[in-house]
Amino acid sequence: MKTKQKYIEYLISTPINYSCTNLSAHLDGTSHDVISNFLKRSRITPKQVWEQVKDLLTDSKECCLMIDDSVQNKQYSKSIELVKRQYSGATGGLVRGIGVVNLLHTDGKDYYPIDYRIYAHEADGKTKNDHFKEMLINAVANKQIKAKTVLFDSWYGSWQNLKLVNTLGLTFYTTLKNNRLVSLSKEQGYVHLDTIDWTEQRLLQGVIVKLKKVPFHVKLFKLVATNGDIDWIITNDLNEHLTTPVIKTTNDLRWQIESFHRELKQLTGSEKCQCRKARSQRNHLACCYFAWWSLKIYAKKTLKTLYQVRASLFSDFLKNALRSPTIRACCVD
Repeated sequence: MKTKQKYIEYLISTPINYSCTNLSAHLDGTSHDVISNFLKRSRITPKQVWEQVKDLLTDSKECCLMIDDSVQNKQYSKSIELVKRQYSGATGGLVRGIGVVNLLHTDGKDYYPIDYRIYAHEADGKTKNDHFKEMLINAVANKQIKAKTVLFDSWYGSWQNLKLVNTLGLTFYTTLKNNRLVSLSKEQGYVHLDTIDWTEQRLLQGVIVKLKKVPFHVKLFKLVATNGDIDWIITNDLNEHLTTPVIKTTNDLRWQIESFHRELKQLTGSEKCQCRKARSQRNHLACCYFAWWSLKIYAKKTLKTLYQVRASLFSDFLKNALRSPTIRACCVD
């Protein structure tokens, strides 16, 4: 337990180097082998992360769940297990890395990871959609989450996932790719999204459509950004009072999971571990979630952002270094 605590505190405190060697060099009486063995032999699971986070949630029917994946970039690695070539939204192309599927809870303001899965199809045979299904069912059945809205992007918008969310009694908001076909009526058949006659009323209140293989109707909205970009949003909420501004406000919450992905990478060194074994990588990532959680708690107490909290760790060091430099400047007039 002590090694785990020190490792998490190290992830929070180190400015650049995230290696076991660097930690042992700065931790009196702790060898590199102790830290390395901790990562190789421990088994820190998403369930343990949930146990730490659950008491922080402000959960209600008005809250939302968000699902998305992120790639821990390991493009220069040659021998790290779990690493494979996969698409990364951060780079807009294929990279070598470790895929992670995250499930976050938000009350509209504060967001927390409540579950995650490592995407390792060669090891467990599971796809990202399998992880989507397992985490969502687990959130409803086992975690007893009250949130009734689920947000995800078009990658997870398969008919199987839409049917699952609807069966669980949840409301989904997701994007459609612009090549998706929809049907406004049996007589008209399936048409492309951009061929629909978007009247002023439809632009405000959406239009009810049918998707192939989806055994229920959904409402389609067209969101046009100021730069002309278009987002196609669908929901199984057919309430006639649902409007485009409401849809946009709800859909915008999905950016919180993007913020979480950036925070995890930039503030906890989630991509930096170079241990080769899969178990070591899994434990390192789990500790990164604990490190993020620790920063989050401190940030809430001090009314700061996570970035401000992390930056403040080095502020006193810099002030002292400037007052009494270890290495003084030479050749100064």
